[in-house]
Amino acid sequence: MLESATDEQRGDKLGIHIVSGGVGASGELLAHTVLAQFPGAPVDIIVHPHVHDVQDVNKIVDSIAGTKGILLHTLVNSQVRDALLSEARRLDVAEIDLAGPVIDVLSARLSSEPVGQPGLYRKLYDQYFKRIDAIEFTIAHDDGKRTHDLGEADIVLMGVSRLGKTPLSVYLAMQGWKVANIPFVPGIVLPDAVWTLDRRRVVGLTIEPTQLAVHRRWREQRLGVEVGNYVDQKHVASELREANRFFHAHDIPVIDVTDKPIETSGSDIVGVVTRRLNSLPPQQIAVKK
Repeated sequence: MLESATDEQRGDKLGIHIVSGGVGASGELLAHTVLAQFPGAPVDIIVHPHVHDVQDVNKIVDSIAGTKGILLHTLVNSQVRDALLSEARRLDVAEIDLAGPVIDVLSARLSSEPVGQPGLYRKLYDQYFKRIDAIEFTIAHDDGKRTHDLGEADIVLMGVSRLGKTPLSVYLAMQGWKVANIPFVPGIVLPDAVWTLDRRRVVGLTIEPTQLAVHRRWREQRLGVEVGNYVDQKHVASELREANRFFHAHDIPVIDVTDKPIETSGSDIVGVVTRRLNSLPPQQIAVKK
């Protein structure tokens, strides 16, 4: 994938072009790290990921020629790297080889040839990156946010306010699950995206009313304001009953989190979702009425 914009198109800014056979994350991180030493500098960082052949290299270098652009490259394929070096020298484009010298020294010291395959680090640490992706997804989809891509969630938690959806979501995300949580508020229409969810991935949460009232009262005291009947015992119980009726009507399993450690509740949620995925066919929650 090529980035076609040149420095002239970007005004007077200096363009730092990251060229990588992978996603370009390591080169981009280094560029940002170094640029922190030049606060306010007019610089654009342009990433050219998945560069695997000589033709792509030539196009990138040609687009930078005659500008102030700098090439930072992390290419591990020696043929592609050599082509970039040759073209950059021919067109007098400044380039910095971030991977080549390290590979050459290691190859000599280890008496071994590198495999020259881009993206190996990410493959080797795939579970780590999946966990990072899950955490980012979960944070972005907390409390009903970003419902347009709700269907990408591995697990969707639903429940009334202050029941513990957010800490549970983050805990599950740290295990590698992409989690979204949706607040259930009686009288408030649920987002349209809820009705197209795979119900096998949706879990309802409930709690003993007295404990929920305590959680809400603590929040009210922390905020220093009274929020109507938010902590009223009867109102809390009514909210929970309405949520549980909704879950029952739409065949959504319910996990009671009363007095449970987060690890236990998390394990219960994963167990329910896993069993349903293995035993039930995909099915949407319902057609919105």
